[in-house]
Amino acid sequence: MARLGEQVREYVRGLPLRPGTTPLQLVPSYEHWLIEVMSHGDNDAYWKNVGMDVLDHVAEYKDVPVYHFTGWFDSNLQGTSLNWIALSKTKHNQRLIIGPWWHGGARHTTAGEAEFGPSASIDPDLLTLRWFDHWLKGIDNGIDREPPVRIFIMGGGDGHKTSEGHIFVGGYWRNESEWPLKRAIQTAYYLHSNGVLSTEKPWNEPPNSYQFDPTHPVPTIGGNIAAHYGPASHHNTIERPGDSENLMEQGPYDQRCRAELWNCDDTRPLSARNDVLVYETEPLDKDVEVTGPPVMKLWASSAAPDTDFTVKLVDVYPASKDFPAGFDLGVQDGIIRGRYRNSLEEAELMKPGQVYPISIDIYPTAMIFKKGHRIRVDISSSNFPRFDINPNTGEPLNDNRRWEAAVNTIYHDDQHPSHIVLPVIPKP
Repeated sequence: MARLGEQVREYVRGLPLRPGTTPLQLVPSYEHWLIEVMSHGDNDAYWKNVGMDVLDHVAEYKDVPVYHFTGWFDSNLQGTSLNWIALSKTKHNQRLIIGPWWHGGARHTTAGEAEFGPSASIDPDLLTLRWFDHWLKGIDNGIDREPPVRIFIMGGGDGHKTSEGHIFVGGYWRNESEWPLKRAIQTAYYLHSNGVLSTEKPWNEPPNSYQFDPTHPVPTIGGNIAAHYGPASHHNTIERPGDSENLMEQGPYDQRCRAELWNCDDTRPLSARNDVLVYETEPLDKDVEVTGPPVMKLWASSAAPDTDFTVKLVDVYPASKDFPAGFDLGVQDGIIRGRYRNSLEEAELMKPGQVYPISIDIYPTAMIFKKGHRIRVDISSSNFPRFDINPNTGEPLNDNRRWEAAVNTIYHDDQHPSHIVLPVIPKP
C-alpha cells in the first residue's frame, strides 16, 4: 500500500483501474468499492440512497437545527448549498455560511494563489461551540437570531502581490435572508466566433471547432477540490503549486501552466492551447458582482459517440507592475459527459455530427469582477485530474481499452446562441 502512495499520479494517468492490477488488491473491499463507484454513472437508486442523497429524502430528516458550512472552493459546495435550499423549506433553524475557502481551509485568509483579507478567516470550532451551546445547553448567545445566510463576497481588491506571493483579491462578508438571491438578474453573455463574450446575441456566425485528444488533456490548475493528496494537505500551511506530492491544487489559481505542476508539459497559459476555446468581454466599465450559480448553455456537436464538455469562469486581471502578464484567476468550473446531456439518470450516446443543446451547471460563486477586468469563459473537453478523461469511444464507464481524438464543435448563431447565464447582482 505504501507503494501505491508513491504511484498515485501514475495510476491516475493510467485510468481506468481494473480489479487486481494495483496495490489496492491488498484491500479488496476498498478496491471493489472504488471501481464500482467509478463505473456507476447513472444517477439512480445506487446514488439516491439516504446515506448519500439528502434531496430525495428530505421528508425523512428530523426537524433539527443545522448549520450548513462550506466554501466557494470546497468540493462539497454544490451539495451543501442544495441541501440548505431543500431543508430550509420545511425545517426550522437552518443556517448557511459560505466563505472563500477550500475544504478545511476556514482558518486561512488565502485559498490557492488568492488572498482575501484578514476578515476572510473564521474559527469553525468557536462557531460550532456557539451553535451547540445554544441548542443543546439553552444558552442565549444570539446565534438563533442571526440571518439565515452569511456569504463572503470575493473581489474588489487592488490585485497587488502580497509578501507571500498571493494576488490580493479582497472581499467582505454579507448577510442575506435567502439563497440563491432573488434579486440576482439572470444575465446572458453570448459566445461569438471571434472570441468575444458579450450581452449581444450572435447572428450568422460560423462555429468554432477544436480537436480533443484524450491522451493530452487540459490540466487542472486549482478548483473545488477536497482530497488532493500529499502530506501538506494535513497541515495548516500555505501550499504552493507542486507542493509535496499533490495530485492537484485547491482553490483559485492563475490559469497558466508552470514547470512544478506534474500534469503540465509546458509553461503556457491554458488559453494558448488549441483545444481551449476562449471567450472574453471587453474590459469592464464598472464593477460586476456575480453571486449565485451560473449555467452554461451550449449548442455543440462531436465527431464521437461520447465526449465531455467543460466550462471555466475566469476573472482576467489586467497587466500590472506585480503581474506584468496579468492574472487569469480561476473562479469556478463545470463539466458534462455527453451521454448524460439529456438526463443524469440514464445514459444516451450522441450521434456524431448532430447538434445538441447542452446545459452545464456550474458551482455557485460570489465574485466581484472589478472595473478594468474581463469576464472570460473557457470551453474545452477535459480538466484532468479533477475529472477523469473521456476516451471518446462510447465504451462503458471505467472500462475503456481505447482512446480516440475527436473534433468537437461549439455553435453561436441565431439558431444556436451558446451563452453563459450569470446571476448579476444590481447595485442598491
